[in-house]
Amino acid sequence: MQFITSRSEALDKLNNYIESDISNYNSKRNFDFGVTNRRNVSCLSPYITHRLITEYETAKLVLKKHPFQKVDKFIQEIFWRVYWKGWLELRPRVWSDFIEDLKSIKEDKDYIKAVNGETEIKCFNDWVNELKEFNYLHNHTRMLFASIWIFTLKLPWQKGAEFFMKHLYDGDAASNTLSWRWVAGIQTKGKNYLAQSWNISKFTNNKYNNVKLNETALPIIDKREYKITPIQISKDENLNENLIIFENEMFIDLTEKKKYKKIYYVLLSNDCRSINLSTKVMNYKKDIIKSRLNEIKMDSELLNENGLVSLFDAVKSFDVIYPSIGENFLFLKKVMKKNNLKINYITRKEDEFCWKFSNKGYFNFKSNIPIILSTFKLN
Repeated sequence: MQFITSRSEALDKLNNYIESDISNYNSKRNFDFGVTNRRNVSCLSPYITHRLITEYETAKLVLKKHPFQKVDKFIQEIFWRVYWKGWLELRPRVWSDFIEDLKSIKEDKDYIKAVNGETEIKCFNDWVNELKEFNYLHNHTRMLFASIWIFTLKLPWQKGAEFFMKHLYDGDAASNTLSWRWVAGIQTKGKNYLAQSWNISKFTNNKYNNVKLNETALPIIDKREYKITPIQISKDENLNENLIIFENEMFIDLTEKKKYKKIYYVLLSNDCRSINLSTKVMNYKKDIIKSRLNEIKMDSELLNENGLVSLFDAVKSFDVIYPSIGENFLFLKKVMKKNNLKINYITRKEDEFCWKFSNKGYFNFKSNIPIILSTFKLN
C-alpha cells in the first residue's frame, strides 16, 4: 500500500474510486480484508487530512456521479471529519488538556509491549506492525484497536491516541483525539465501544477467531466538563503580500493565490511538537509540501519553525490559512504573542458554516448535511 503526495494524483485517485469502487462502500465498508485488498474503502484520508483535496470537493465529485441515496454512508463518513474539527474548535481546551495529560503518564512495561506488538493478542500485534509499516489502518480496525488498548490491555487512552498520531499519515488532532475519547466512553459520557471476538472474526473475514478480550468493561470516567466557547478567529480585510500555509491545509484555490507576492509552506519539526511524529510521517509531510511547491509554480518556500520565526523578525503582518486547533495553531499562537504579530486568518466559508452544527452530537450534524450540500451547491 502506497500513498501519493500530489494534489493532481489525489484527485485522480478520488475519481478512480468514484468510477470503480464506491458502489461497494455502503455494504462492505466495515470489513478489513487486509493491506492487499482495500477496494471496499477509499483510502483518501491522508489527502483529506492535509487538505490536498477537501471534504467538500470530494462530496461534490461523488454526487456529480451518484445520487445521494446510493452514497449516503460515504458522504456521512466524509463529514465526520468536518464535524470533529468543528467540535474541537468549539471546545479547544479538550486538546490542551489531552496534551497536558500526556506529560504526566509514564510509559511502563505494558505500554512498551503494546507499542512493540508483543502482547498476547495476535490481531492487535499484527495491527501494530501494520500501522508502523504502512502508516494506515482501516477505520473499523482503529476502533477495535483502541478498545483493546483501553479495556483489555488497560492502557491510558491518551497514550493510544498519541501512538496513532505518531504513525498515521492521516493523523488529525480533532478526528484522532475525539475518536479515542469516544471509544473510551468520555466523548459520549457513559457510552464506550467494546471490541468483541465475534465482531473481529466477522469483519476480518475470519482471519482472527476466538480473541480473548474484556467484553464487559465499563466506560472510562472523566469528570471534566467542556463548555462551548465562541470561535474567535482573527481576521483583517486588508490582505497581506505574504501567505503562510501549514502542512494540514495544503490546497488554496488558484484565483486566491494571484494576489500574494510569496507563499511560505511550514512544517514544524519534532523539536517544537507536543507529539513527536515518526520519521516516515515527517518525510511524508515534507514530500507533500515539495509536491505542492512544484505544482503551484509561484514564488514559494518550505520553512521549519526556525525559518518561520526568522521571517517574523523581519515581517510583522501575514495572511495565514487557518490551521485549526492542534499542533500548528498552538505553535502559531505562542509565536504571535511573543513577537507581537498581526495575523489575518483565512478560513474556508464551508468550514465556518459547518462548524456551527458541531455544537451537539453527530446525529444533529448529520441531519444538516442536506442543508450544507445545498448551500454550497455540492449536490
